Amino acid sequence: MSNSDIVPPGDPCPLTACDFADAIDAARQGDERALTALWRELQPALLRYLRAAEPGAAEDIASDTWLEVTGRLDRFQGDERAFRGWLFTIARHRLIDARRRAARHRTAPVAWIPERPGLDDPAADVLADLSTEESVRLVSQLPREQAEAVLLRVLAGLGTEQVARIMNKQPGNVRVLSHRGLRNLARRLAPADIDVSEVAAF
Repeated sequence: MSNSDIVPPGDPCPLTACDFADAIDAARQGDERALTALWRELQPALLRYLRAAEPGAAEDIASDTWLEVTGRLDRFQGDERAFRGWLFTIARHRLIDARRRAARHRTAPVAWIPERPGLDDPAADVLADLSTEESVRLVSQLPREQAEAVLLRVLAGLGTEQVARIMNKQPGNVRVLSHRGLRNLARRLAPADIDVSEVAAF
């Protein structure tokens, strides 16, 4: 287990049991329990996204992301959904920075990422039931932008508009990437159980 997978000590209040606005306000004032509650809620999805995108540096990028988040909490405005989008936007920027550094040092090329589906999408349902490792492995085999769209929409749980802003694309393009990525996954997952024609259009 990596350090990034270890939940900090204490008994943080889960976001489902306390008001998100109060948690953000408390975190801004240095309340470690409030910050831990935010971390505990969002770190698993953040790591899934980063491990599919950059397996060898995911934990480091996640740490850099949270450092930036804690340093900029006073600038954040919005609800829990907006906070999730803000977190993944920062993570994507840190990911791009890491890739640029790796390219300058002539390291081996790395995989890229994609977007998400409808609630009744068979491929998304199967993907959600798989282990984290298996999900990441399958998604990382998709073309770069399809993978990023699927990760952000399915594994990170972001909406199309949020993903479009993060990826700097039009919502329609995000839907197309998600749909294509899920169709590709449907073909790879369980041919006997998933009819590719059933994968929902966006």
